[in-house]
Amino acid sequence: QVQLVESGGGLVQAGDSLRLSCAASTRTFRIYTMGWFRQAPGKEREFVAAVSWSGINTYYADSVKGRFTISRDNTNNTASLHMNSLKLEDTALYYCAAKVLGKETYDYWGQGTQVTVSS
Repeated sequence: QVQLVESGGGLVQAGDSLRLSCAASTRTFRIYTMGWFRQAPGKEREFVAAVSWSGINTYYADSVKGRFTISRDNTNNTASLHMNSLKLEDTALYYCAAKVLGKETYDYWGQGTQVTVSS
C-alpha cells in the first residue's frame, strides 16, 4: 500500500505564497504519477496539477496555470506544490494523490491539508 501525508497548509492573505508537501511511504514511488486535488466546502473535488513519474511532464488546471508549480523528488519520495499569487477562490482542502502507470484513476490519497486565503 501507499501512505501519503500532506503538510504546509495554513491561513494566508490574497497574493501570498505557500508550499505544500506530500511525503510518500512506499518502496515503489517512481512508478506513480503524483497529483494534487482540492475540494472547497459545498463543491466537488477538482484536479489541480499532476507530474509524471520522471518529473518531466506536468499538467495544470486552467485556474492555476501560471501561478502553481508541481514537482517531485524521487530520491526523498516527496511531491510538492508551490502556490503563488493566491486568490480567495483557492481556499480548499488540498489532497495529494498517486496513480499507477497505466491506470485511469488515482487509487491512493492523503488526509488533506487546509489552505485558507483571506482578503
